[in-house]
Amino acid sequence: MKVARPLAAVFAALLIGTAMPGPAQAFAPTSKATVLNYLRSITGSSIVAGQHNKEPATLPGQYTQQVHDITGQWPGLWGGDLMFRSVDQANRQRVIDQAKTEWRNGSLVALTWHACSPTVGATCEFEGGVKTQISAAQFQQIVTGGTALNQTWRSRMAAVVPYLRQLKDAGVPVLWRPFHEMNEGWNWWGGRPGANGGSKIFQQMRDYFDSQGLDNLIWVWNVQDNPAGGWANYYPGSNYVDVVSLDAWYKNYPSTGDYQQIQSIAAGKPIAIAEMGKVPTASLLASQPRWTYFMIWSEQLRGNNTNAEIQTCYYLPRVLSQGEVRI
Repeated sequence: MKVARPLAAVFAALLIGTAMPGPAQAFAPTSKATVLNYLRSITGSSIVAGQHNKEPATLPGQYTQQVHDITGQWPGLWGGDLMFRSVDQANRQRVIDQAKTEWRNGSLVALTWHACSPTVGATCEFEGGVKTQISAAQFQQIVTGGTALNQTWRSRMAAVVPYLRQLKDAGVPVLWRPFHEMNEGWNWWGGRPGANGGSKIFQQMRDYFDSQGLDNLIWVWNVQDNPAGGWANYYPGSNYVDVVSLDAWYKNYPSTGDYQQIQSIAAGKPIAIAEMGKVPTASLLASQPRWTYFMIWSEQLRGNNTNAEIQTCYYLPRVLSQGEVRI
């Protein structure tokens, strides 16, 4: 049962004319197909409210708590990260434990990974480690079996397998979003279109994780709303992707063209807004009804939205929070 809701949140619900969600029902262990079928079932009618939780790994629920403080509701989707700094990698177990808790509480689970470049240490700072440039030759070595950089990268992937396997063993399907914003050049894996670019490293990770039995992962492919377009040039193929997603940062909300381009690439697969800073509005969701979930980025929740805007969003009839997600 949820704790008492803030009066401001109750008043907001009354003003908007919506009912507060009932108590969340715990999710039983299940398969990725269950979550994918659920996302398909709500396409065009509803959208799951998500909240990302960035570092520190010792506080993997701090931003979802902020949502609850403001709205009296918990997000229907919890987001976390396997992270990059040494102190955060040392606390990856806290992130995994939180994911298990969120699932048991009745929220979907999403994980991303700001991985350190194989050209630097296994732990790193964001600047110079994740946000870094590597040469085309170095990237090709990373994706070419037998090279030193390829062996380094495989060891990095192997290091996260036991954590993801815990979620598999617990029956927790994970919306897994590696190599996000593949069309951007700020990260070491991005800005590399074509068959030997970012799509190849995505394919190789899926093949490797599949070989490790991680069949609980729902593979989420992601680009940013870069106006240069051409996003399909980064797509690894329908056999490798379960959900097609967009990060909205060049502007507050996806444009009509963005929405159409993502749907064209998805070809019927579920689509989502994997990162955004502004909470969606009723008009956005009415005009772009096929998004299945959105994820507000950590500090942007309060940094870019008023409490009233957050409350209004969470009480839209189309928006699903914990207790309204039924798989």
